[in-house]
Amino acid sequence: MTGIFEAIESNVRSYCRSFPTVFRTARGARLVDEQGRAYIDFLSGAGTLNYGHNDPRIKRHLLDYVASDGVVHGLDMFTTAKRTFLEAFSSLVLEPRRLSYKVQFTGPTGANAVEAALKVARNATGRSNVVAFTNAFHGVTLGAVAATGNAHYRSAAGLPLRGTTFAPYDGYLGPGIDTTVYLDRLLSDRGSGVDEPAAVIVETVQGEGGINVASAQWLRALQQVCRRHGALLIVDDIQAGCGRTGPFFSFEAAGFVPDIVTLSKSLSGYGLPFSIVLLRPELDQWKPGEHNGTFRGHNLAFVTATAALTEYWTDDALTRDVARKGAQARAALEAMARECDEEDLVVRGRGLMLGLDCGDGALAGRICASAFTRGLLIERSGAEDEVVKLLTPLTIPDDDLAEGLRILGTCVREQVRSGAAARVAGGVR
Repeated sequence: MTGIFEAIESNVRSYCRSFPTVFRTARGARLVDEQGRAYIDFLSGAGTLNYGHNDPRIKRHLLDYVASDGVVHGLDMFTTAKRTFLEAFSSLVLEPRRLSYKVQFTGPTGANAVEAALKVARNATGRSNVVAFTNAFHGVTLGAVAATGNAHYRSAAGLPLRGTTFAPYDGYLGPGIDTTVYLDRLLSDRGSGVDEPAAVIVETVQGEGGINVASAQWLRALQQVCRRHGALLIVDDIQAGCGRTGPFFSFEAAGFVPDIVTLSKSLSGYGLPFSIVLLRPELDQWKPGEHNGTFRGHNLAFVTATAALTEYWTDDALTRDVARKGAQARAALEAMARECDEEDLVVRGRGLMLGLDCGDGALAGRICASAFTRGLLIERSGAEDEVVKLLTPLTIPDDDLAEGLRILGTCVREQVRSGAAARVAGGVR
């Protein structure tokens, strides 16, 4: 069943190791493997499928476009699909939020958008240093991985990673400690050894870092630190954006506007590769072709992204639904934590970007493995893979959400208690 993959595909493959089956079809919040077994999807392509698999409303627009012989690949030439996307993005996302950004189409990966954002900041300010945060994840290309905290990804670079200074994220030093004060002191002190930064890059919710949530107050303070020191503020909204936390942008609730924003993952609305950088107009100092890429004109993604905007973002219904479902999922996770008080389980997150911190990568791994055997796809994050991470489709039907949470609860209780029993048995011996 999986022989050809194991024989030919590189060892770098990862998700298939957690989910050792061959998937054939997918619709909504469910995947079906070639044996006909259905799985509820609490992974959503690592946050790429906010509208689920093969959303029928988005698919209709895509099929119509392909049937009409619409341009599929056009480099960065003007096409009707690009124009329609820009018009929809401007009228449905930027204008209602009074945001004045230029839109840069980058290569189709989130990491490429991060690379472009870092270049923009460095070229606009004439500085080279960038401040990133503990447990950050921004991608695995050289510039992006230099701003990524996890040693697993950094060690694969093969050469020293430079140009980044790391600072403690909100809560990293414990409750009640405002780490923006520490950062401000570092940047103010000419003896700190920290060069003036071109930019500070931050995730409002760290996904791969373990569902760490920055408070609105901390984010606003961070922007003030950036302004005091002439640094640009980049929000990496690749996983937390496009409605994952409720509003379209994850920073909206905090009441500040970044200088630069990166978007990818669910931007296309259909799982097609698509990334952009939003930048203040005065920062758009690129010379033609300075940051290019063969696939920065992915017209099929323009079509599905436009469909996602027109189908889901003409009002606040999706945002309200994310808040409702997020509250339901959080309540279920908190009930699991209370019921399994023999472990110090902690619930974190916003909207439908939630995590159950097990404090132990082995326990979290057993929970996720058990979930797979019961028909639930769910993965881990955090420096030691200690957080069970929920990234359900935003449009997940209530019944699927409830069933997935029931399965997860069963696995949490089972694995916590079996671990406790093993520890007792070990003590007796």
